[in-house]
Amino acid sequence: MAKVTRDDVARLAGTSTAVVSYVINNGPRPVAPATRERVLAAIKELGYRPDRVAQAMASRRTDLIGMIVPDARQPFFAEMAHAVEQAAAERGKMVLVGNSDYRDEREVHYLRAFLGMRVSGLILVSQGPSERAAAEIEAWDARVVLLHERPEAIDDVAVVTDDIGGAQLATRHLLEHGNEYVACLGGMESTPAVGDPVADHVEGWRRAMHESGRSTEGRLFQAPYNRYDAYQVALKLLADPDRPPAIFCSTDDQAIGVLRAARELRIDVPGDLAVAGFDDVKEAGLTDPPLTTVFSDRPAMARAAVDLVLDDSLRVSGSRRERLKQFPSALVVRRSCGCGESTAGAR
Repeated sequence: MAKVTRDDVARLAGTSTAVVSYVINNGPRPVAPATRERVLAAIKELGYRPDRVAQAMASRRTDLIGMIVPDARQPFFAEMAHAVEQAAAERGKMVLVGNSDYRDEREVHYLRAFLGMRVSGLILVSQGPSERAAAEIEAWDARVVLLHERPEAIDDVAVVTDDIGGAQLATRHLLEHGNEYVACLGGMESTPAVGDPVADHVEGWRRAMHESGRSTEGRLFQAPYNRYDAYQVALKLLADPDRPPAIFCSTDDQAIGVLRAARELRIDVPGDLAVAGFDDVKEAGLTDPPLTTVFSDRPAMARAAVDLVLDDSLRVSGSRRERLKQFPSALVVRRSCGCGESTAGAR
């Protein structure tokens, strides 16, 4: 059976191939409603399928959005990638996801690969100020939106949450339960990068502690972001006779590791140890006890990132503040902090 072409559609619809192209691509010129209906009816009758490869070669753009995350195995990044995929589908786009594994060379590898595929745009969740990544973006004149984090080296539009404010909310809440002080599980970096969410979580913890007149000296502990390694750190921390009465974790995955270590050491949560996290991943409501944490609106952030990466009108030049879209954080109260009632259903 002969392949149906755009010429066949044009003949059946009684119009030109250019008009058929305008209908398929939604532009660049308007098409009268009656003509559009005839073209769409002809496409359906003939079973015409546009050649997306040919379209991409002609327009130098594809229906793809590239997305680079540090580690899609971690629940936060998995949920963020899923939210971006859903938002992109609403715009008729598909998403390619690459994992940088927190390594600059992997990040640059995917930058080159996705940009070489002529993606419509790139959404980058970068865990550090990679000069190589910044140079690659500049060389390709790429349409890039930073999501979740804004590395200092890459001055592009960004969509983030209020990480400092959210960490302050969680730390204050733990202190309000009467805990003498709150320890913090940060990241592994001794000098975190500017714009790193975990660094901002630590900063929010510091501010809340200082506001209440508590010292932070010796109360910040380094831990990997994932639950498995954080569990190992927590085993040593909680086995110490001078263990903290409360812990704020920079990620929910870390907090899940802390809860597992506490259970193994027969430490009652929240009776003997209060715990709070950050991110409000879906598993946070299923831990034992359910985890008090900080909510960031990932679906809204994902939609904003997709809109920004696709719409040139939204990617206007301006000051760093004007090019930053920040979403508020909210405390989600469950039982790990010592509260008997949950506010998780209120949001």
